Amino acid sequence: MDVPQESVRDMVAANLRRARTQRGLSISELSRRSKIGKATLSQLESGTGNPTIETVFSLSRALEMPVSDLLETRAPGGLTVVRAKEVEVLSGAGVDLRPLRRMDFGDLVLEVYDQVVRADSRQDSLGHVGTEHTIVQTGRLQVRVDGDEVELGPGDYVGFDATLPHSYTALDGDVHSVLLLQYRPHEHAHLGIPHPKPGTTDPESAPENE
Repeated sequence: MDVPQESVRDMVAANLRRARTQRGLSISELSRRSKIGKATLSQLESGTGNPTIETVFSLSRALEMPVSDLLETRAPGGLTVVRAKEVEVLSGAGVDLRPLRRMDFGDLVLEVYDQVVRADSRQDSLGHVGTEHTIVQTGRLQVRVDGDEVELGPGDYVGFDATLPHSYTALDGDVHSVLLLQYRPHEHAHLGIPHPKPGTTDPESAPENE
């Protein structure tokens, strides 16, 4: 059975509106927490914006929800085939991600991504919920996690607490890898996100995303 393909832009728009409404957050408050400008958030919610890796992970951090909840388009059970050409690429400063599958195993959620770190590029993350696993397929990858640094080659694996600041750098041409993000359902990030005190006023503006 063919599953209708939905663009990343449309998925993010619908899931972002739903998540923000469920949490009772205004655009201004979400802007303050995520450091994404209100105009950008409005465009993302209306489906006219172009989500990047940076914005998606910032929203995941601010809304305290797994990345896959923003990118989710679940397929029915049985045989699941994901064709490379049918999956829209989510790009960032140095990485191209293709979300392939989200799997729920009771108290564990596992997301599978095809990841390409572009040649001579670096992708930084301030951190997000879960545990991150990367298996390098081709190329040489430098991984930095909260000050610790390691270099990986084909077949090498690294895993770490994804709430810590981390980065990927391609050292010798494009690096192709498999990225797995592991969460517990309803897991929350403890990243020092400021929450408003009762009686405070939401800021009217915030700087654009990093």
